[in-house]
Amino acid sequence: MLNQIPEEQIIKRLKDDNAWWSYGSIEDEFKAMPPRAYFDLFYPLVVENTIKRAVVLMGPRRVGKTVMLRHTIQALIDSGVSAKKICYITLDAPIYNKISLERLFELCQIALNDFSKDGFTIIFDEVQYLKDWEVHLKALVDRFRQSKFVVSGSAAAALKLKSNESGAGRFTDFSLPPLTFYEYIQMVLPNSNLVYPIEYQWGPDKITLFNTTDIKELNRHFISYINIGGYPEIVYSSLMQSNTQRYVKNDIVDKVLLRDLPSLYGINDVQELNSLFNTVAYHTAKEFSLESLNNTSHVDKLTIKKYLEYLEAAYLIKTVRRIDMSGKQFKRANFFKLYLTNTSIRRALFDAVSETDANMGEMVENAIVSQWFHRPNSPFFYARWQ
Repeated sequence: MLNQIPEEQIIKRLKDDNAWWSYGSIEDEFKAMPPRAYFDLFYPLVVENTIKRAVVLMGPRRVGKTVMLRHTIQALIDSGVSAKKICYITLDAPIYNKISLERLFELCQIALNDFSKDGFTIIFDEVQYLKDWEVHLKALVDRFRQSKFVVSGSAAAALKLKSNESGAGRFTDFSLPPLTFYEYIQMVLPNSNLVYPIEYQWGPDKITLFNTTDIKELNRHFISYINIGGYPEIVYSSLMQSNTQRYVKNDIVDKVLLRDLPSLYGINDVQELNSLFNTVAYHTAKEFSLESLNNTSHVDKLTIKKYLEYLEAAYLIKTVRRIDMSGKQFKRANFFKLYLTNTSIRRALFDAVSETDANMGEMVENAIVSQWFHRPNSPFFYARWQ
């Protein structure tokens, strides 16, 4: 019989992953990264303590969830929270395999020699790797009411489903999408006046829209955003931009298709899944049917329906349903549109697009529509009216 991993090794890994326990600060590499615009919306949920809820941070791979969690840790420390009251555990590390959330919290307490129940902030990254995580998390929220629990994961739709099923009244969901065009402009032109706000009267309200001092320059950046603008680290790295095949396809798409989805859903034929995704990515923003996808990808229709759900759960695509002339959804959704959640995925799989390419219209449509995917309570449909 094989021995379990010794507890001392697990505690050593916890100490390594929580450098601030020793140094009182997060690592310099994370300090150097600017926070995403969404940080100002996320952080108040973490420090909220009048409502006893865990925070579920969800979004696709490489959009900055781990960096946002690190910035959260530093903000807590800066606000006066003891660094030894903040625990970070990434559940995709094999050493934590099949250990419950409660036991991991107990091991953090052992490592810190602090067995109080109050005042901790416990962060579980990539929580989808633990079976029945939502049951464990709910139990922790109920038991340790004076501590705060934050979890993150890359299988957004699957996380949201379990959060809604088991975490009603216990979890608060927060969705972090790929970079919006607004964020991209802020990153590449932090002090530029290329884009400036204008206040308009809209009925009884005033709203803020944006204008530009140079439409050609703005369009040049928009095309760049379509090709490489989805992921923060790629925006800042010319090396990654020169080889998106490696840094987006291999590190992001392939890990989801070949590792995450097969392990989460027990997929045996990853080639079928890959074939379907390539078809969707190449024809993004077009209208599809199960018949057309079957003819192009050669994947069985029932399997296609299942795989589309998985790809959406992994935040790689978004399905948009069609409405009829009266604005109602069709009872039988024979036709639907599929969009990439991030247009730079297509660039990694195929070629970069330019303003004269035949499919530029679809890419622009995808880029614009994707700005809305993360908005809560904003159902999105398309119409094909005469």
